[in-house]
Amino acid sequence: MNLENITAGTPLKEAKKALIMLHGRGAGSNDILSIAKYLKVEDFALIAPQAENRTWYPYSFLVPIEENEPSFSKSLETIAQVVEAVQQNGIEKENIYFLGFSQGACLALEFTARNAIKYGGVVAFTGGLIGDKVYENHYSGNFENTPIFIGTSDPDFHVPVERVNETEVLLKKMGALVTKKIYPNMGHTISQDEIDLVNDLVFKK
Repeated sequence: MNLENITAGTPLKEAKKALIMLHGRGAGSNDILSIAKYLKVEDFALIAPQAENRTWYPYSFLVPIEENEPSFSKSLETIAQVVEAVQQNGIEKENIYFLGFSQGACLALEFTARNAIKYGGVVAFTGGLIGDKVYENHYSGNFENTPIFIGTSDPDFHVPVERVNETEVLLKKMGALVTKKIYPNMGHTISQDEIDLVNDLVFKK
């Protein structure tokens, strides 16, 4: 995967915290980076990898995982490489945060659940764990009270509320402090209420 990491905010070498931002299908790094101005992340390094052809995997996140290969595994590896690069700059994993919208939210949840440890926090604006069902055996580790926020619309054309609920159950079982907020007929977007909540719950330090 030809990966171009776009960075903003505090330079990585100077920052003590990093936020990895994952864009949605058809969008790009600059689109997701534009959300940062509404968040309490002034002292964070911001890293927004760019997906090849603007999509992290080709089909719905609800199809059998093998149908989204090899893009799915490549995308997870891309995030692993970003995390490694952040750590090489001296930022501990407990100061690494993840944020994604839609397809990027699904990927942020999937990566962190597959590699659960104490992170700074995870923000999923409309997303859930990936696959034709939630495969508990794909996930390991313990979040050790990492705050995770999941917000979504009911209904949402791409992300069924049922999958959001299943995701919440699994993440809690893995030791995460999950806040889930379902918004009636919000549409496939990010609301001001969600921004306010993540500033209070995830970026409060």
